[in-house]
Amino acid sequence: MSNPWTREELIVTLALYFQLPFGRLNHTTKEVIDLAHLIGRSENSVAIRLSNFASCDPYIINSGRHGMVGGISICRPIWDEYAFNKEKLFLEAESYLASFKQETIEKHLGLQDKDFEGKERTAVIKQRVNQSAFRAMILNNYDSCCAITGLNIPGLLIASHIIPWRDKVYTRERLNPENGICLSPLYDKAFDTGLIGITTDYEVILSKELVEHSGEDFFKEFFSPINHKKITLPEEHKPNPVFLQYHLNKIFAPHN
Repeated sequence: MSNPWTREELIVTLALYFQLPFGRLNHTTKEVIDLAHLIGRSENSVAIRLSNFASCDPYIINSGRHGMVGGISICRPIWDEYAFNKEKLFLEAESYLASFKQETIEKHLGLQDKDFEGKERTAVIKQRVNQSAFRAMILNNYDSCCAITGLNIPGLLIASHIIPWRDKVYTRERLNPENGICLSPLYDKAFDTGLIGITTDYEVILSKELVEHSGEDFFKEFFSPINHKKITLPEEHKPNPVFLQYHLNKIFAPHN
């Protein structure tokens, strides 16, 4: 007897789709296995739905690739509803994942009472959901490696925004994987503050303000070796040159 997919199952699967590169939409991927066990589906079944969503994705189609079209009619309505509203998607998906685990969303997200002190509950939850989703997207896309150094310890990596989250003009790009780069903490901070930049040719450049310290040991050890170094590009969704140029103009330029 068939076991029709529920709306909740499709939503959490679409959320996972956006957090994995195309090459990992298969039954052996850890995240696929974990989701399958949580929702009571087989790994193959989840992988097929992920492939169905790939068949809906213009990014994949325009690259000359394709997913599995058999079953696409089940996924298309969910894609059309959520593909361009990822904040809503990720928030609902995390709520459903918490329900599957029979947990509160606060426990599921690892939030404690102190996290809400003086803050609005919904805003805190949304922020944690978006941060977690963006981090998963970027780290998976860069194979959990710093794009500058190759450091591959996930706990020491940060999903850096190119256009800052706080920017009010580009709010639609907050969860765009082309607006992220995987960096280790030192280079994340240097990039975030504009002490280093990345050109539209994906080359690291140093600000004049930083080069003023060229005689110091820390500069020779950590910054001189990366000057004009090409970053390692991700499996999917290279940093958008428009976003990199924004960073050069708005964040990097004041330090020169």
